This record gives sequence, C-alpha cells and structure tokens, in this order.
Amino acid sequence: MGAMANRLAEATSPYLLQHKDNPVDWWPWSEEAFAEARRRDVPVLLSVGYAACHWCHVMAHESFEDDETAAIVNAGFVPVKVDREERPDVDAVYMEATQGMTGQGGWPMTCFLTPDGAPFYCGTYFPKPVFQRLLGSVTEAWRDRRDDVRQAGQRVVAALAAPRELSPAPLDAAVLDEAAASLRTTYDEARGGFGGAPKFPPSMVLEFLLRRHARTGDGLDMVVGTAEAMARGGMYDQLAGGFARYSVDADWVVPHFEKMLYDNALLLRVYLHLWRETGSPLARRIVHGTAGFLLGDLRTPEGGFASALDADAAGMEGLTYAWTPAQLIAVLGYEDGEWAAQLLAVTEAGTFEQGSSTLQLRADPDDSARWTTVREQLLAARDARPQPARDDKVVTAWNGLAIAGLAEAGAVLGEPGWVIAAEAAAELLLDTHLVHGRLRRSSRGGIVGAPAGVLEDYADLAEGLLALHQATAQPRWLAAAGELLDTVLARFSDGRGGFHDTADDAEQLIRRPSDPTDGPTPSGAAAAAGALLTHAALSDRTDHREAAEAALAMLAAVVAAYPRAGGWAAAVAEAALAGPLQVAVTGGGELVDVARRGTSPGLVVVAGQPDTPGVPLLADRTLLDGRAAAYVCRGFVCDRPSTDPAALAAQVRAVL
Repeated sequence: MGAMANRLAEATSPYLLQHKDNPVDWWPWSEEAFAEARRRDVPVLLSVGYAACHWCHVMAHESFEDDETAAIVNAGFVPVKVDREERPDVDAVYMEATQGMTGQGGWPMTCFLTPDGAPFYCGTYFPKPVFQRLLGSVTEAWRDRRDDVRQAGQRVVAALAAPRELSPAPLDAAVLDEAAASLRTTYDEARGGFGGAPKFPPSMVLEFLLRRHARTGDGLDMVVGTAEAMARGGMYDQLAGGFARYSVDADWVVPHFEKMLYDNALLLRVYLHLWRETGSPLARRIVHGTAGFLLGDLRTPEGGFASALDADAAGMEGLTYAWTPAQLIAVLGYEDGEWAAQLLAVTEAGTFEQGSSTLQLRADPDDSARWTTVREQLLAARDARPQPARDDKVVTAWNGLAIAGLAEAGAVLGEPGWVIAAEAAAELLLDTHLVHGRLRRSSRGGIVGAPAGVLEDYADLAEGLLALHQATAQPRWLAAAGELLDTVLARFSDGRGGFHDTADDAEQLIRRPSDPTDGPTPSGAAAAAGALLTHAALSDRTDHREAAEAALAMLAAVVAAYPRAGGWAAAVAEAALAGPLQVAVTGGGELVDVARRGTSPGLVVVAGQPDTPGVPLLADRTLLDGRAAAYVCRGFVCDRPSTDPAALAAQVRAVL
C-alpha cells in the first residue's frame, strides 16, 4: 500500500491526532468521506471515541495500529474517525442507533453505515479476531445481500426519526417532591451515591437535592453522605485534588482514572454549595483541592481549560496513582510509611491491580502537619512517575462550567485568583470560539476548530458568564450572555418550548438530535433553561423568563420518570419556585459576603456602585444614609433595603 494522504494531521482534536499515523486510511467526518464511499460503492466504518478513553486505546492498539486489520478495513470500507467530544451531535445520533440495536452503548463505538449515513450494524469494542471476522461478514453482506442491508439501515433511520413528543406539564413542587422521594429509594445509605456499581458522581442530582433542602428542610443526608463518600474514597485524588470519572465499585474505592474537566467543574460547585449550607470543613477543603486541580493541571497556555487527563500512563491504567506499602516506605521511611499506609488504606493485598492500592482518606489524620509533609513527599515522588497524557482541546461548554464554578467559588470564598482565571477563560472563548457571532465547539493551541457549537455550548458558556458577571459586576459578561441566549432562542428552539441540540442551520444528520436527559453534564435544554432564568433575574428580560418556564415544562416528564437523568432541570425548577431572589448590594462590605452566602435556590447577587451602567440590578439602588445597603427583590419587586447583615441573612437564608 503506497503512502496515503494523512487526513487527520490537521485536526484540532488530540484524539484524531492519536490516529494520524495508523495504517488505517482514516477520514475525518465530512461530506467528502461519504462521497468517497458512494464513488467506491462501499460502506462507511464509523469509529467514535475520545482521547481519555481506555478501551478506545485498547482497540486502537489491537486493530487500528495492526497492518493486517488495516488492510481489511481499507480494502472494503471508507473509515471515518470521530472525536465524540468535538462532534457530540454525530455521537448522539449513532449512539442511539447502537443502544437500539444492542441494548447498550459505550466507547469506542463502531458503526457500519451505508454511503448515505444510515447505520445497519453497530457495536462498541471488538477484540481483534472478532473485529476481523465482523469486517469480513459485513463486506460479504454488502456484496451479496445489499437490499437487506439497505432495508435494515432504513428501518433504523425511520425508528430514529419517529417524533418523540414530550408533553408540557408544570414542573412544580409536587413533581420535585416526588422526584426526591424516588431518588431516596435508590440512595445507598451505607455507601453514599445512587444505585450500585459502577457509581458516577451525581453532580446535577446533588445540586437539586441541596436546593430542595433549602425549600423543605429535607434530603440533606443524601448530599452529605454522597459528597463525603466521594471525597474520602479513591475517586478523589488525595494527593493533588480533583475527581476521577467514576468509581468501578460501589464503595468509591477504585476509580476509572481519567479526570474530566466537566466533572471537576460541576463538583466544585456542589461542594461549594454544601459548604455554604453546612460549613463542612471537608467540603471547603475539596473546593480548594478541586480548584487547585483545575488551575494546576488543566489550564492551557491560552488561559482555557483542557478537556481531560487520560486514564492510562505508559499504557497502564492507574500507573501514576496506585501504591504498595513498600513504595510508601521507600519514599517516606519506615515509620511515616507505615503511618501513611494505615491512613490511606494501602494494604499488602491491595485494593487495585497487582497488589497495589488506590489512596483513600476515610478519616482526617490526627496530626495534620505530619499529613501535609507526607502528602508533599508522596506527590513529589508521584510526579517522577510516568504521567497521563492530557487532552488539551478547549471545549466551549465545559469551559463555561469551569468559569461558573471558579467565578462563584472565588467570589464566595474570597479567592480573587480563581475569578481572574475564570475571566481569562471567558476572554479566550469570546475572542477565539465566537466566530461571526456563532460559537464553535472547541479550539486547540488557540486555533479554533471547524465543528459548530451545540446547544450546551451556548447554554453553559452563558451560565459561566452570568456567574462571572455576579462575581465582578462587569456589564460586558451580562451582555455577552444575553446575546448567546438570544441565539439559543433564534436557532435552537423547537417551536414548542423545547430545544434541539443542534442549530437550525447545522449539518443535517439522519436525525436532528435533542436529548432532554442529563449525561455527565446537564442536558442542553436544562442548561438553557437555567441560564435563561438567571439572565432574566439579572436583566429583567421577561421574554427570557418565559422561555425558561416553557423549557422547564417540556422537561417535567423527564424529572417525573427518570429523576436521576433530570437533576439539572429539577435544580432549575427549584430556582424558579424560589424566585429566584435578586440581591443588589451597594457600598460593599459585610453585606456582600452575607448575600453570597445565601442558600435560596438560584439566588443572584450583584454588588457595586449605585446606577452602574449596564447593570440593571444596580439601577436606582442608592446608599442608605451613606451606608452600604442590600436590596432583596423577586421579579424586580423589592423589599425595603436593609443595612443589617443579620436581617439580610434571614431574607436569603444564609447560614452564618
């Protein structure tokens, strides 16, 4: 086989770049690839994955780096490689087909398509011998039973295209209380979390339960139990901070070691809000550790945040993070090594592979100074080990979530450096990702990629900008968020109050995706509802308030039927029920801190000088007899202004 065009060499996706030198003759997702399949009259082999995915690496190593397998692929197919993080729309449509055909999904996703994009056979990871046999049988079917194959593809497309109408219904207190009762039935009293293994961080559900607790006084135990279990187990990095993707077991001991920007951004806010509610020192420590991880490990030179750290290092999963008692003693000496092994649950038998253990911190050490020294020594030793690769593409939506978490935590905990980092990321996104008024999905090295932004990109960036506006009182962030949300209403609305995940002028796939359920991040529709609600509270845009309420009505069915997949919609609905309250503080001082400690769901706070241009909440908000004053409002109708911190605390439900 002669040298082929290296079509992936120019990609912005590190995942595609990992495959650029494969013997498989990959194409990026493009009209040209499908035209080539029509020209050659062969099926398309669609392979979807992402850079931090362990089994993607395994399949790549076994099959895509293998000359024999590559020869079969190249002879009979047009192979197309997609980074699901860069093209969530392509991923969503074909994942639905994969789940429909096999009853399950996951990555790597392997789909065989007709040259017009219809999937006729789908699966996930295939070991090399199975994959080679499958390639042979698909080629044979395409050659000998072409009509059957095409009909199968058409049936799948018809099933996907069938309208799935959600009926609007009020997402009211009764639905929210019922959802919380349903969550209670799947709550793991003994270990925290919901359901059995594997256990994923239920960030959006915890946010809902915290907000509902502010309304009802009920359900805080589920948040505390889950947050403590996650923070003390192996899923949290006890040395450097930050959370791994999920726990393989029900006890949060062994993580799947990849660390994602979105999980850490969302969990940062959950632990911040838990601290605000309870004053828990553990929660505050986790906020600092997670912010430290974002700023220390995921910042890019351009000021954005990278997508992920890989699960593997030097080809082995967890190699960077696991320890044996002997390794602890080698670094720390006998006495400290024994002490650390006991403290961190590192046993001779091991909790992970080959007798090694993940680090847990099930109880706080009695000697915190000793722990600080030990932790620093272990981290220095760990830094000398092979390190996981970093997926350094900057994804708009996830950076929006990180901006929101850092801006809010920085404002609440008095960490101006976090707010400055959030501003730098916001600058990058508005300067680089916003092209002719429309968002792109991602950039790398300051160069923006071609894929268009999807609904969650607009909604989550707006969410971040609104948090930044509240932290800084800078009008530009409020204005930019408003423009993004106007684009959401103009381009993504379905005409019934709900939203599509792709714009009306986006590439036409076999179906226009619109998934109302949360995955590891809030659904685009729920995120849009939340940002619209917050923007209305900050700007007095009643049309945005109405759009938020219409979107929530379309999500009520999800919250009622699958509360674990409707956490963000439920959290936004709690904010709508509560007002959300609007607090304007003029003159600064202690009143600002009290307002920001408020736990009323969805509360918005702006502090600044009276009549600051471009900040509607500060219009006509004067000082009281020359003293700082707080105005608490609902729908821009305000209570009498207060100069008394204790009175303000009661109004916004601040736990001081």
